[in-house]
This record gives sequence, C-alpha cells and structure tokens, in this order.
Amino acid sequence: MSNNLWYLYIIKTSDGLLYTGITTDVLRRWSEHQAMSLGGKKGAKFFRGRHPRSLEYVKTHSDRSSATKQECEVKSLSPTEKKSLIKSDQNQLKNICFQRNY
Repeated sequence: MSNNLWYLYIIKTSDGLLYTGITTDVLRRWSEHQAMSLGGKKGAKFFRGRHPRSLEYVKTHSDRSSATKQECEVKSLSPTEKKSLIKSDQNQLKNICFQRNY
C-alpha cells in the first residue's frame, strides 16, 4: 500500500489475547505475524507460540506520529476497554478494503 497512511490494528490471538500494533500495510503485517507464529523472523515476538486468529480493529492515521500515540493509548487499556473499542464506531475495519498494488 503506497498511500502514506498508517494503520492502528488489533489482532485477536488463538489464546484469546489482543495484540495492538501499527503499520503502513495491514495485510503484509498480518502475514509476518502468521509467519512468526510458525517460526519466522519478521513478526512481533508476541506471536512466538501464538497464532493470529482474527483482525478485530483497524483505524487509519495520516502519519506515524498519530498512529503511535493512539497505539500507546490502546496498549494501556484493559482487555474490557479494548473490546469496547473494537465494538465502537471508531473501528474502520468494515469500511476499509485492503488491496495489494503490484
């Protein structure tokens, strides 16, 4: 994705935990996390021994700074608060179509 947008995302893992991260390409990052859970080297260490199960939340940001700021805020939330965020109107997952431009 070469649109200069940053995405904050939340992934639910196979053991029910919620992982929060930022990226410029959600599909690429999802693939890296999947590979990491199978012994790869590019995904977050969080996924060693855990498998990403579902993408639960996405919100776009115009720059890395605002995405990082919200990432820190979300990481400080309790699991219950994160679940409320996932159900909120802020969740753009339904409105975003992820496409690869090759």
